[in-house]
Amino acid sequence: MAQTIVQFTPLPSLTHPSFWHKLTELKLDVLKLSDAEVDITATYRVGRLIEDRESGPGTFVGVGGSLGVEEESFGLDHSSPAIGSAVAKGVVKNYNTIEEFKAADKSKLFNEAADKIWKSILETRSTALLNTFLLITYADLKKYRYYYWFAFPAFTSSPAWHIDAHPGWIGAGTPESKLSDQQLRVIYDQLHTSKQPFPYFLIRSSSSSAINVAAIEDYSPNTDTNETTTIGFIDPSAQPQNPGWPLRNLLAYFRALYPQSTSKLRIICWRDAEVPRGEEGWKSRVGTIFLGPDGVSADGSNVTTRPNAVGWEKNVQGKLGPRMADLAPMMDPVRLANQAVDLNLKLMRWRILPELDLEKISATKCLLLGAGTLGCYVARCLMGWGVRTISFVDSSRVSFSNPVRQPLFKFEDCLNGGRPKAECAAERLKEVWPGINATGYTLSIPMPGHPIPASPPSVLEQTKKDVAKLEELIETHDVVYLLMDSRESRWLPTVIARAKDKLVMNAALGFDSFLVMRHGARPEQHSVVQRDELGGSRKHLGCYYCNDIVAPADSLTDRTLDQMCTVTRPGLASMAASTAVELMMNVLQHPQGIRAPAPRPSVTNPLDNQFDEHGEGTSVLGLIPHQLRGYLAQFRNLHIVGAAYDKCTGCSETVLEAYESQGFDMMLNAFNDPKYLERLTGLDKLYEDGEKALEDVDWVEEEGGDDF
Repeated sequence: MAQTIVQFTPLPSLTHPSFWHKLTELKLDVLKLSDAEVDITATYRVGRLIEDRESGPGTFVGVGGSLGVEEESFGLDHSSPAIGSAVAKGVVKNYNTIEEFKAADKSKLFNEAADKIWKSILETRSTALLNTFLLITYADLKKYRYYYWFAFPAFTSSPAWHIDAHPGWIGAGTPESKLSDQQLRVIYDQLHTSKQPFPYFLIRSSSSSAINVAAIEDYSPNTDTNETTTIGFIDPSAQPQNPGWPLRNLLAYFRALYPQSTSKLRIICWRDAEVPRGEEGWKSRVGTIFLGPDGVSADGSNVTTRPNAVGWEKNVQGKLGPRMADLAPMMDPVRLANQAVDLNLKLMRWRILPELDLEKISATKCLLLGAGTLGCYVARCLMGWGVRTISFVDSSRVSFSNPVRQPLFKFEDCLNGGRPKAECAAERLKEVWPGINATGYTLSIPMPGHPIPASPPSVLEQTKKDVAKLEELIETHDVVYLLMDSRESRWLPTVIARAKDKLVMNAALGFDSFLVMRHGARPEQHSVVQRDELGGSRKHLGCYYCNDIVAPADSLTDRTLDQMCTVTRPGLASMAASTAVELMMNVLQHPQGIRAPAPRPSVTNPLDNQFDEHGEGTSVLGLIPHQLRGYLAQFRNLHIVGAAYDKCTGCSETVLEAYESQGFDMMLNAFNDPKYLERLTGLDKLYEDGEKALEDVDWVEEEGGDDF
């Protein structure tokens, strides 16, 4: 009788896009520059026959099962695969550069994987690692291209396994297979209901035709013979005369452990994921294979020596080589943009600052009061840091002088009276980054020194609505940026934000100088003021108004043209804006957040603008100054610490308690009465005491000599 060598169908791979997304996260958040192996799992299904309707009835096309990896492959949670599926354990090794990927010692990696399988066979006598696979990758995260190469180490046999050319592999359920339909149903039920998944299994039959499915590890050469026992495995092949790749290592397992009794084996290639319906018939295949062309066993004295192994997957050209998955065309462009935004930040974290809390930054909601030059630059810088929520508040429209200085606006925004700045700026942010949550609100902020007329009543009602909306916006955001043109417009948000314990970032421009500061937080109950060697407060820091001895008043009326426009050097706004954003990031990284103290001057040079870079007023990003005054003409920044003032019109407890108890009525008094805030805080008495003290001074005038 003619024999033929058993040919095994290679196991193809299938990588789901979610696998690459998960690998990207792992690379950026965990592996970083490491190329250590990571354990993963995969599953493969039985091969299937699909009816080819174009070729006529009864014509079927075989579709082999693929070894698939997906996002869940990293979770190692494939303990209970579906019927007709098997779990394979493997490792993924990701390289940092394409050069490293190409130069990797693939023979060494492959042999290490094969040795692991062989060692498991000899030492544990377990089939758990027979399906072990290896995956090497390189992820080009800028172009979203992933280069990869699978290896499925499988041992060769010498001499080769043979099968009689006739009948060869025959269909299960036929009389020649010696397995009846009822017996196959019993096998299916036991595989389906077993608590332990069986990628490989024994089918034992007795003289009473009873069928029992058992683990391969239960094999006994004394009782399990070709007449009583059939060796089974989940077969991913769909070829009628070619069993699947997993059978190779199963045969090597038997030859290594039972060389004297396994030169001839009865095999069932299980390919049924469900019970056949109608006249379909069972898809599994049965055959008896033997070693050598004459069915004579080879010498079993050296079976413990690891045989040669093969198994690198061929690429789509049919050659041994890696494959490439290009996800860019199939990915949502918004998702691509979101990942690209995070990429640079995560690289910064795992290369330079592993302690950097990017999640806190991205979750921070920023409210920008003012959508002018400062507002535009602040928004762009916040986007660069990955901030997801930015809201604008502004009451003006885009004018022809704006686009050259304010980078979120274009010429067409100035036409027809100009578009509302806040909404236009938010729209431009979404054009830059579609994934950002940007919103614009056209809103006028009432100001001290700008009275609200009692009539018509609609004006007062609108002012109440504007104040209520501003309170709502400040309540729902974490950081408030004061980026307005006038001094008095910053008063109301200063009071509200202080009362609601929000971080306030303030930026103001001169011609060639700027001020950037963070407002101090409201003191916690029972807190004690701590002062440094120079007498300044280290914890209870002041606000924008703490150095004033007069209340904010109308500075907008009767202004000349140069006073109505922001006359400043063009490069100054971007410097101030980026400084404000970077200062905010430093505050967010400090354990105390908004209550982070100011840095202490250096002990050696306390008056030379030198600070302890590792002291309490620092975070992983560096110093957290209270105020920075920049002088562009000198290219110099000056650190300033200002203590909170108990008579401040913006942040003192007197003002806050009046706001919390009286609400809008207190605000209305401040808007309509220029002296209200001074009376409320006691600045009027301070002024009176100062005037009285001056009157009591005896001035001594020298006689003689010339006046110059």
